[in-house]
Amino acid sequence: MLTATEPWPVLAKSYRQQNRVERLLNKLKQFRGIATRYDKLAASFLASIKTVLTFIKLRRSVNITLLLFITV
Repeated sequence: MLTATEPWPVLAKSYRQQNRVERLLNKLKQFRGIATRYDKLAASFLASIKTVLTFIKLRRSVNITLLLFITV
């Protein structure tokens, strides 16, 4: 029996993957159109999600590149 003094059994790999998904969803929710599902058509909503994901990925790569230049 598990009590408050004993930790729950957690698989590190699945926890890490779940954490990455949750952080990505939180980044998506920072964009108002995605958070409120402003688009009425599924196709335009999917296009909005793809655009925002591209923006997030580009922003991450720019931040990594800037970090590399600062440390050199």
